[in-house]
Amino acid sequence: MSNIQQALQQRILVLDGAMGTMLQQYKFTEEDFRGERFKDYPTPLQGNNDLLSITQPEAIKTIHAKYFEAGADIVETNTFSGTTIAMADYQMEDLVYELNYQSAKIAREVADVFTAKEPHKPRFVAGSIGPTNRTASMSPDVNDPGYRAVTFDELRIAYKQQVEALMDGGVDLLLVETVFDTLNAKAALFAIEEVKEERNMDVPIMLSGTITDASGRTLSGQTAEAFLISVSHIPLLSIGFNCALGANLLQPHLEAIANKTDFAISAHPNAGLPNAFGEYDESPEEMGEQIEEYLKKNLINIIGGCCGTTPEHIKVIAQLAAKYKPREFVIPMEAGIQ
Repeated sequence: MSNIQQALQQRILVLDGAMGTMLQQYKFTEEDFRGERFKDYPTPLQGNNDLLSITQPEAIKTIHAKYFEAGADIVETNTFSGTTIAMADYQMEDLVYELNYQSAKIAREVADVFTAKEPHKPRFVAGSIGPTNRTASMSPDVNDPGYRAVTFDELRIAYKQQVEALMDGGVDLLLVETVFDTLNAKAALFAIEEVKEERNMDVPIMLSGTITDASGRTLSGQTAEAFLISVSHIPLLSIGFNCALGANLLQPHLEAIANKTDFAISAHPNAGLPNAFGEYDESPEEMGEQIEEYLKKNLINIIGGCCGTTPEHIKVIAQLAAKYKPREFVIPMEAGIQ
């Protein structure tokens, strides 16, 4: 049993908040993103947050530390777009291994410092694996419904490279998150199982889908329960939802799966819905009140924040989580994809 599985049996674990929200506060310019190493790079690089693990590592380190100080047990690596598919936008496919490895290494160093200070509260690093900007289930062209911008195999190969680098960099677990297309997620899960088999080692997997609108479905059309059923053959540490919705709107979808699975349940909702300027106004206290409803109903094992959340939000969430017992779950036996 891994340390994180032991910790999950004892308490509700707290995941960090938004990396992007924190990075926006730095107001990094194109020059900041480039640093010295990429100053003559042929494409614009501003907005490539994953690159900051190489060009602005101190900022990434500081953000991880702030979340740990706020009470997070788990921080996510700065690798949400860390695949060759997503990095093609910046012509940086060749940097994918380094981006993931460095991001994992930075988070690992910060986690180890906090664990050494508080051995009774070990800190963990989750390798963040985003959905990419392409979908395997749907056509991006309304005039050609049969067209696909990416294949399952292309996704599998891209995810495998990311997973290998994250594991080499020292992550404790892998978080396949913001899943809007379950076929993409299955490619990531398949890649993880391949790496586990090749290395003859296990790594806990968190899987987090995203409900995209009031219909209560993912973008590829699944309800919360259908999403759960379609991935339940994988030995997951946890399943849950993040992004797209605030805490109150996410609750019914957590309720839909909590009593239908033995996996741990995770949630990292947004700080409400964005305003007209794309900003998130929900205060830590407002968000905390909504999340406490999850805790009262015993829905949760891992709780954190997505878009718009800051260390202040995570501090309130951590204080609330400490008052409640975790939902009971079963640690999965190791099994490959059938």
